[in-house]
Amino acid sequence: MAGTVSDNAALCLAMLRDTDRDRYLACLLSPEDKRGALASLYAFNAEIARVRDVVREPLPGEIRLQWWRDLLEGVAEGDTGGNPLAAGLIETVDRYHLPRQTLVAMTEARIFDLYDDALPDRNALEGYSGETASALIQLAGLVLSPEDAIQSVDGAGHAGVAQSIAGLLMLLPIHNRRRQIYVPLDILSATGLDRDSFLAGEDKPRISAAIEAFAGLGLEHLEKARRAGPIPALLFPAFLPVALAEPVLKRARKIGSDVLSEGLQQSQWRRQIRMMKAAILRRF
Repeated sequence: MAGTVSDNAALCLAMLRDTDRDRYLACLLSPEDKRGALASLYAFNAEIARVRDVVREPLPGEIRLQWWRDLLEGVAEGDTGGNPLAAGLIETVDRYHLPRQTLVAMTEARIFDLYDDALPDRNALEGYSGETASALIQLAGLVLSPEDAIQSVDGAGHAGVAQSIAGLLMLLPIHNRRRQIYVPLDILSATGLDRDSFLAGEDKPRISAAIEAFAGLGLEHLEKARRAGPIPALLFPAFLPVALAEPVLKRARKIGSDVLSEGLQQSQWRRQIRMMKAAILRRF
């Protein structure tokens, strides 16, 4: 028997606590009546973002992503009764009239994660980030305040790119072990590297230069997001996770190639304090 809306919302929130603790806290700092809907979006994002981690070959990963696409397009086999995340997501989409094509595009963008191809340039990186992190901010905004979200598309776009780059920098050691790369080739080329020499990890000065440029690009987008204008109070919870990007980007720019061996993420309590402060001051 399918769960009620509140059942599915509670289960999505519980899933999110285990899969994305930062966005879980963002939900708790959001209006109570919107938490379940936000949790369904964030848990869906966490689910499709981790597909590479749970499959050994790309094809099973593509099948998983295709199932989510079919669900969103209304052609998936079976019902969602046994999948509270799927049920919660569809409830949220229907209740808040969210654009299904945006969610479909998120699943399609994640196909890139399954392979070891390189991003050719900054534009490709910004496109990938726009369809993942930026889209998630925009969808959360539509749940919180549709009118304000439409007026804040530019800020959400830049904020998502900054957040995406920060996340990719934190995952860089894992990606390197997989022979996977997200630093665009034009940045590598500008620092005298190519894909193989970056992944080899031997040319520390050039790798540092590439990482500094990559982090700098994230800080540039973060500044553009801030310059896009103040975020309305009702909409701000959608931007709360972006508050965690700046420390990561600045540390990466400072330590360069050492990101391959040193962690960039702050402790959980520091991240919580930073997000709570951002919620109070409404500044990311």
